[in-house]
Amino acid sequence: MKKSANGREPLYVVRSSRIHGRGVFADRRIRKGTRIVEYKGERVGNDEADSRYDEDNMKRHHTFLFTLDSRTVVDGAIKRGGGDASYINHSCEPNCEAVISDRRIFIHALRTIQPGEELAYDYQYERTGKNDKELEKFYLCRCGSESCRGSIMKPARKRKRPAKLR
Repeated sequence: MKKSANGREPLYVVRSSRIHGRGVFADRRIRKGTRIVEYKGERVGNDEADSRYDEDNMKRHHTFLFTLDSRTVVDGAIKRGGGDASYINHSCEPNCEAVISDRRIFIHALRTIQPGEELAYDYQYERTGKNDKELEKFYLCRCGSESCRGSIMKPARKRKRPAKLR
């Protein structure tokens, strides 16, 4: 039997998701703060990561890349040594978060998660300032939460209004 990141029986199962493809679901109650699973995969540089996924020819966005730091990306695709964490989908109202510790990526529970609930974290793809409106459509969110922002990109910064002169 596979062990979870905490060394005990798995806390989750992988199955079909209403959000996207496959997802990860709590198999039992997961307490807030629990380290659930490590995001694993091949470590590559930015240029190599960019070459692996041709977004210009994709009909919709789908990659398993996770930025570890400014020079390293983890490719969590199963064929690249990825594991179950690569099936955790995005949500604008996440119940998990990714925590980087000692150059490793772990998924932790943000709150107590009930059995059967899908695990999700906020992907927060970086905005470039160029074509962000177009990219929001490409990086479409399907989480279905009440506060869904429609994209897996980081929330847009709100512009500060200039101070009024008196």
